Amino acid sequence: MKYAGLLVMPAGFFLAVAALILFPDAGMRATFVVCGLAVELLGLAVAVRGHMQRPQEAHPGGPAIAPEAHRR
Repeated sequence: MKYAGLLVMPAGFFLAVAALILFPDAGMRATFVVCGLAVELLGLAVAVRGHMQRPQEAHPGGPAIAPEAHRR
């Protein structure tokens, strides 16, 4: 998933640039620029989530200290 997010981010950038070039109306241009920025943010979110560790991966053997040791 992290690679998909990294590929979606430039797509949002090019969507925003294409809107600036292709649309003469300022309202449509602004709408597509906002959509392009939203696509970039979604791609960034997918890339960040793809790089985050799951709790099982962070401590594969379980906690290093037994939970009873913390209760004293």
